[in-house]
Amino acid sequence: MHAALEVLRVFLKLGLTSFGGPTAHIGYFREEFVVRRRWINDLAFSDLVALCQFLPGPASSQLGFSIGLTRAGYLGGLAAWAGFTFPSAIALVALGADAVMGPLELGLLHGMKLVAVAIVAHAVLGMARSLCPDRQRASLAAAAAVVMLASGSTTAQIVVLLLGGIAGFWLCRSAVPASQASMAGPVSRRAGKLSLLLFSVLLLGLPLFRGFGSWHQVALFDAFYRAGALVFGGGHVVLPLLHDAFVAPGEVTDDIFLAGYGAAQAIPGPLFAFAAYLGAVAAPAPHRLAGALLGLIGIFLPGMLILMGTLPFWDKLRVRADAQAVMRGVNASVVGLLGAALYNPVWTSSVKSAADVSVALAGFALLSVWRAPPLLIVIMGAASGMMLTHA
Repeated sequence: MHAALEVLRVFLKLGLTSFGGPTAHIGYFREEFVVRRRWINDLAFSDLVALCQFLPGPASSQLGFSIGLTRAGYLGGLAAWAGFTFPSAIALVALGADAVMGPLELGLLHGMKLVAVAIVAHAVLGMARSLCPDRQRASLAAAAAVVMLASGSTTAQIVVLLLGGIAGFWLCRSAVPASQASMAGPVSRRAGKLSLLLFSVLLLGLPLFRGFGSWHQVALFDAFYRAGALVFGGGHVVLPLLHDAFVAPGEVTDDIFLAGYGAAQAIPGPLFAFAAYLGAVAAPAPHRLAGALLGLIGIFLPGMLILMGTLPFWDKLRVRADAQAVMRGVNASVVGLLGAALYNPVWTSSVKSAADVSVALAGFALLSVWRAPPLLIVIMGAASGMMLTHA
């Protein structure tokens, strides 16, 4: 119980301060759990990042759930998810459809985006040092970044990781051992099979069940579950699915949908928490708190089920010599993916002036040279963003 409470406390802090989207979240997690707390080493962390990038669902939330799972069991995984998700979900439900951002809020958001630049740059540099120590892996990382920047599509990341794994199989047969730390935590093979079975039953059964009755609760849960189960590439990719599920049939107006989406960009934590907002404002009942809870559970549950279903089998596979060569290539590609994301969308959506560059560089220096805690960087970025907006 003590370990789970520790996980909850740490992830609650991250849920209140992790601005910038899933790429920035990976940077925050690495700084917190690899660099500062040493709960996990860089190789194991990168293996988890690669796995979560492969699977459908919210990658940063799956990564956090995995860390909590290995630290404190099932209760730790739940604590990690709740601590990281509930602050943004509560804020979105409270904001409601009338969320309007004034100059102060816009300045705060701008400063948080600049913090994300520093956080991601620091993470990319640290992971490159650890995971790309030779010409082969450095070249794979560079190639992955080029492909991602050229394609301009987040869905291309699956192809990039697959190609990186194939190249790693041939080019990265190093004698250096990969991380042997177990990532499955308490999840046994039997529990993994049950998780995959439940994932499939819900995915196939919910549409059939809703066809036998008029329970809007089932239809609402099914819409969120299907969105969470079928999306690759993070929160922004799920938005068209949610738009089709709620705006097209008239359960939510386009203005209300876009207002909530705009508010979701301005708060820390996972963008998938937007489901709480939609569940709260969708008509007919259930809505408000009951709808928000259905939305949250529905959209996050499939990603967590498929993650638990995969972990025990992947955990055994990754210690084999051939699998380690593949993972070296995949991890190098992950560095390239994060490097590409550092430019687009993190840099392109945040840095608009020389003053912005100065704030981002100051944050990077505080992290890299002075080893300042991320919370201090967040405070500095927020203050700088508000000052720049009023200048």
